[in-house]
Amino acid sequence: MTAGPPNKVVLLAGGVGGARMAEGLARALPKGALTVIANVGDDESFYGLHVSPDIDTLIYTLSDRIDRKQGWGVKDDAVRALDVLRDLGAPVWMKLGDADFGLHIWRSWRLAQGATLSEITAEAAENLGSRARVLPATDDRLQTKLLTDEGWMDFQPWFVGKRCEPRVSDIRYEGAAEARPSVAALEAIAAADLIVIAPSNPLLSIDPILAIPGMREAVQASVAPCMGVSPLIGGQAVKGPLGRLIEDLGLPAGSAGVAGRYAGLIDAFAVDPGDLDEMEPARSGGLAVLGTDIMLTDPAKAEAVARTLLAFAATLGANAARRLS
Repeated sequence: MTAGPPNKVVLLAGGVGGARMAEGLARALPKGALTVIANVGDDESFYGLHVSPDIDTLIYTLSDRIDRKQGWGVKDDAVRALDVLRDLGAPVWMKLGDADFGLHIWRSWRLAQGATLSEITAEAAENLGSRARVLPATDDRLQTKLLTDEGWMDFQPWFVGKRCEPRVSDIRYEGAAEARPSVAALEAIAAADLIVIAPSNPLLSIDPILAIPGMREAVQASVAPCMGVSPLIGGQAVKGPLGRLIEDLGLPAGSAGVAGRYAGLIDAFAVDPGDLDEMEPARSGGLAVLGTDIMLTDPAKAEAVARTLLAFAATLGANAARRLS
């Protein structure tokens, strides 16, 4: 990498942590430098409308429309439409605000016209004033499903409807094997100066992206350094059900466990300073490890974290550690 900020950064992301990382990078980088490849495994149909929660959270955050208290949805939004649906007897466990409905109606209308999800997402990002380009990982159907003690469940009914309460014994990404990466996503990865894996839930946000044939291979083939950011601090998730899922599924715990999931992809991994000791085996194996504050509490803090990551990434050589897996 040359001195100064990279010209083309790709972020793999989903969820609130991914959106906050995207915002930090967008503030720290020159205009047009950031492309976010978003998880679509959470996409769901509500009232006949196509809802893309991770894409929407990214666009709302990057256009400063996000409800920062919730971490999702539109700030100062009302729920009058949802109230009517409730009065009519419809299930209303998924909170969708009125402004939010506007985006879902528009997306569904454009899909019915024959536009692809990639085209629609690009239009939405531009028209709503997103600070970065946002791309779905695929235009094809992909759904994260969880095997729980209540049977197989789609992600949103488990995550929102059941508040993550059913225990999980397996996860699958239905449709991933048949899906194709979006052309724009592959082109962005190939052209990148730096690839970052956001502090998103690896099981629910990043793995669905990497499960699409050709996506993992594209990251591996890139000549750009690839850096991951831990979603855990002291073994606990900053936000969301990752800690519970790791326990339910019997997976390697802590930041070291997350870094292990990305073996073969990352050259470096950022963790909270308190988690440096557990990263020593990975560091000895050739992984560059950065110990730094990774809490993304507000836009200014997210920007500061992003600048720290970018400065560290500038010291990396590509393909240094990912070839060791």
